[in-house]
Amino acid sequence: MDKIVQYREIIKRLITDYVNEASTRDDVERQMIFDTEHHHYQLVNVGWRNRHRVYGCVLHFDIKNDKIWLQYNGTEIDFAEELIKQGVPKEDVVLGFHSPFMRQFTEYAVG
Repeated sequence: MDKIVQYREIIKRLITDYVNEASTRDDVERQMIFDTEHHHYQLVNVGWRNRHRVYGCVLHFDIKNDKIWLQYNGTEIDFAEELIKQGVPKEDVVLGFHSPFMRQFTEYAVG
């Protein structure tokens, strides 16, 4: 299987599994956004909690240059480690939420 296709399926499965397992409120919708053409994958909360608007990104992955970029993780789960458990090599995972300078000090790819 092509690397990009494999990574796309892993990301989609991780997001879908998280949505199916995580608790949510009836008035807040979890939207899984899978842009397979441009390789952007997000989970976004949309709705209302009491009288307050709820809108925000929970997870954001991109595939760039044959690597998975974890751009945002608003959960308590270590999704970089979850990618590794799914067979993605550490050198193909970029913690995009760290500055380029700080990435050199992680055990993952710098970019």
